[in-house]
Amino acid sequence: MDYRTLYRNSMDDPEGFWAEAAAELVWTKPWDKVIDDSDAPYYEWFAGGEINTCYNALDLHCEQGRAKQAALIYDSPVTGQVKTYSYSELRDEVAVFANVLQRNGVEKGDRVIVYMPMIPEAVISVLACARIGAVHSVVFGGFAAKELATRVVDASPKLIISASCGIEGKRIIPYLPLLDEALELADAENLTRILVSRPQLPIEDPHPAAVLWQDAVAEAHAVPCVEVSATDPLYILYTSGTTGEPKGVVRPNGGHAVALKWSMKNIYNVDPGDVYWAASDIGWVVGHSYIIYAPLLHGCTTILFEGKPVGTPDASAFWRVIERHKVNCLFTAPTAFRAIRREDPAGDLLKQHDISSLRALYLAGERCDPDTLHWAETQLKLPVIDHWWQTESGWPMAANPMGVEHLPVKAGSPTVAVPGYDIRVLDDEGEEVPRGQSGYIMVKLPLPPGCLNTLWGNRKRYHEAYLSRFEGYYLTGDAGVMDEEGYLWVMSRVDDVINVAGHRLSTGALEEALASHPDVAECAVIGVEDKLKGEMPLGFVVLNAGADIDAADLKKSLIGTVRSLVGPIATPRDIHVVPRLPKTRSGKILRGTMRNIADGKEYKTPATIDDPFVLNEIASALGLDD
Repeated sequence: MDYRTLYRNSMDDPEGFWAEAAAELVWTKPWDKVIDDSDAPYYEWFAGGEINTCYNALDLHCEQGRAKQAALIYDSPVTGQVKTYSYSELRDEVAVFANVLQRNGVEKGDRVIVYMPMIPEAVISVLACARIGAVHSVVFGGFAAKELATRVVDASPKLIISASCGIEGKRIIPYLPLLDEALELADAENLTRILVSRPQLPIEDPHPAAVLWQDAVAEAHAVPCVEVSATDPLYILYTSGTTGEPKGVVRPNGGHAVALKWSMKNIYNVDPGDVYWAASDIGWVVGHSYIIYAPLLHGCTTILFEGKPVGTPDASAFWRVIERHKVNCLFTAPTAFRAIRREDPAGDLLKQHDISSLRALYLAGERCDPDTLHWAETQLKLPVIDHWWQTESGWPMAANPMGVEHLPVKAGSPTVAVPGYDIRVLDDEGEEVPRGQSGYIMVKLPLPPGCLNTLWGNRKRYHEAYLSRFEGYYLTGDAGVMDEEGYLWVMSRVDDVINVAGHRLSTGALEEALASHPDVAECAVIGVEDKLKGEMPLGFVVLNAGADIDAADLKKSLIGTVRSLVGPIATPRDIHVVPRLPKTRSGKILRGTMRNIADGKEYKTPATIDDPFVLNEIASALGLDD
């Protein structure tokens, strides 16, 4: 079946389409309705059904002949460890730790916060929660105490799971001082905590409310999976909100399992037994969906990588992992490939490794500029697939459906709407714009299975944030274009559109122009206040390692490129060369913070920033005080 036929089927008969997909999983009780629209616009998928996600991810494969197949490979260049868990071994560890949770008072529906580095115990913790119907909420390891505290207050967990430290390159990041401070701020000092004592920073004097992981599992025994309603939450994942208060995205069990299992073959074109690597962190949605759940639901081998694309030890880190573990599919962020390209622009390190097992590279998390995509295609000589989705969706919204049909790649576009997503581009009045015109990227309700169905404890905020802009539509927060062939072009966040003398310009188009220069490794464009024109574009570029070009010549060349490719109205006020760009730990560029610095406004250093000192570098480039 070709893509267009499959997509039309998902639009014309969503109940039949998703019922067929759901039949690939084992349900302890069949659903009453595939989609319950009795409380629209708050829809529920597989209402009345019961399913256990952990059973479908582990036990089922053991029963079907994959018990000895590798389920999880932990590869940690920062500690020098590599450890493989078969499906039966991982199932057994999860089943025992599920009993640890029960022995510490955790019951179905209770929340458990997981504040962990990228170690196997983090994956085991998450799956153990799913096994007994507890609701996990993973918080990125090393998050500031205040950010962790807000999540503790909002989720009201029964206990928290953590470790003595994380490792960033060669730096040891102690977690317990952050954890203690967070629990004090949250007025939860007596909250039970289960702690992994890592050899890099052993726990010598644990808190009175702490239980050491090894001691806890030594006293526990394996427990079976429990029945969980399809509409019950599997997890809460907090994403930053515009008000500064994080939003707890809720993911229901049934739809999540169905959508992720379906995506593995239809989008990523992998089969059970293949080795799938999402080079992300379990603290982000990619880690939830494509390090832990989707590969295991599909019977694949998944990679848990405790390292970085560069610096652990160099820009060959990805190639080593692919060669050693025979990775078939790699999924990472464009910023990772920009970092690799910056350190090794000619791909010399890549040539030293055999990556013949790799069939495709998928990029997501931010817009992939054409220059990065073309560089990756040239170096890898493989399909490089940009795709687009969000924390809220939980799985891809627009992609090249490689397991259905390999559509022609258009650099800069994540290709087409994924079956199940009725994507429209609307104007300020909520009317659909003609193909080729820009507007708000919206999804007509209902959202397909796997997406959020509310915010934890705050349905009102869910409606205000996502459903109130245009009735009957979900607000993605992105702006862009759909072309005549149905390809989507996600050009910027709605807030990142620059209004120059009444002309709306997307930062994506301007960045695409800057990135086309051979010496530019990555770039960012922001809109800054201008008394005459309202706003003006301001560019920042990071150069490739070894680039030798005069700054004045570079600026002249880049401005000329912008004028040629976008138009004179888009001429930047200035372009600054900087050593790096401020980003979140997941790789998103902090354009809003940069804009506040440039406009001289007060700003709050985001909790998710990779390195706060980079903001001083931006201020210095602008000739401003810190």
